[in-house]
Amino acid sequence: MSPQKYFFVCNDCGTEFHDNDFMYLCSSCKTKNTAGQPPFGVLKTEYYYEEIKKQFCSDVANNIAADWLALLPIQKPESFGNLVAGNTPLIPVDSIDESKLPFNLWLKDDSRNPTFSFKDRASALVSAWAKEQGIETIVAASTGNAGSSIAGICASQGQKAIVCVPATAPKAKLTQILMYGAQIVPVAGTYDDAFDLSVALTEKTGVFNRNTAYNPFTIEGKKTVSFELFEQFGNKAPDKIFVPVGDGVIISGVYKGFEDLLKLGLIDKMPVIVAVQAEGSCNLAKNINSDNFVSIPSKTVADSISVDIPRNYWMARHFLLEYAGEITIVSDTEILSASSVLSKNTGIFAEPAAAAAFAGMLQQNKAGLLGNNEIVCVLLTGSGLKDVNGVQSVIEIPNAVQPSEFLEKFKLK
Repeated sequence: MSPQKYFFVCNDCGTEFHDNDFMYLCSSCKTKNTAGQPPFGVLKTEYYYEEIKKQFCSDVANNIAADWLALLPIQKPESFGNLVAGNTPLIPVDSIDESKLPFNLWLKDDSRNPTFSFKDRASALVSAWAKEQGIETIVAASTGNAGSSIAGICASQGQKAIVCVPATAPKAKLTQILMYGAQIVPVAGTYDDAFDLSVALTEKTGVFNRNTAYNPFTIEGKKTVSFELFEQFGNKAPDKIFVPVGDGVIISGVYKGFEDLLKLGLIDKMPVIVAVQAEGSCNLAKNINSDNFVSIPSKTVADSISVDIPRNYWMARHFLLEYAGEITIVSDTEILSASSVLSKNTGIFAEPAAAAAFAGMLQQNKAGLLGNNEIVCVLLTGSGLKDVNGVQSVIEIPNAVQPSEFLEKFKLK
């Protein structure tokens, strides 16, 4: 193996950086960045795939599955600490509302992660790498999930977390951040304002930054879901995967994981990946066929994917175009309905951003776009307990009753 097992490649100009232990953005492309536009210079972490093949000889599939560290920028498994992110269940669903599905539906439930969201995958890897480097403080910008994630993971690792969040973030997520002991910085503005503040703090003080589409290792953490799906589906990829999309990092992570598997020859084609965006925040969908990005202000019940400027826009766009991905847009009404349908049919209560992916699947099913016997997977990225206010419009809490009166009038629904 090479002395350093990974190197960085700029998503935009293609420059390779082989002599850097770590860097945030491409030194050349970042000079082109302007306010109000997705940043250029986001980096991909690449590995010496041919050397990995040689290391594991002919039994690549079994050896890689046993030791994914070969495809991660981490030296020792114990660096991940006690809170285990990932290894979440894959749940089969054969019918919805008593109607049998013509395809094979599976739900990847990442609400089972330590702080109840997909973001723990990225936080765990960033924290582990920081631990190996002796870094004690990590800063992040978040609408809530990434913040509570890095706060919880840092608490378990004896590290300090600083979290910049929009002051309007759901109370449950702010509560998580504070309970984990992180320093919280409520920002009078949007997620984009919180992001810029956290980057400014890094540039001024050198504190390690976890931000997605800024720290390249966040994508490496998120790609682990693809490795798990590969294993859970019997060392093969599903046919189609529905992914909720805001800033474009989760979908880039999913693509990157399967791309790694392609480069190792473990799969022979990329699954069809469907980017699902909320109608009130669909800046990726609206701009993907244009070379000039125009931001539309976001307003959606799905706060975790509400983004005016998708920070990983260029990489997500590149992946979707290169691998013939699909994009679908769902309304807030569809999202809330999907959340209710999901909960009542499977017992999984997902936050609106996660339910958006399920809504995208329901939309394609209704349109007859999912083939017979096709293997379809939906990524459920966060627990509904993260944002109970978001679903109040689809439930009705009954008025209080006198116990004796209720017993007299009780009827089963």
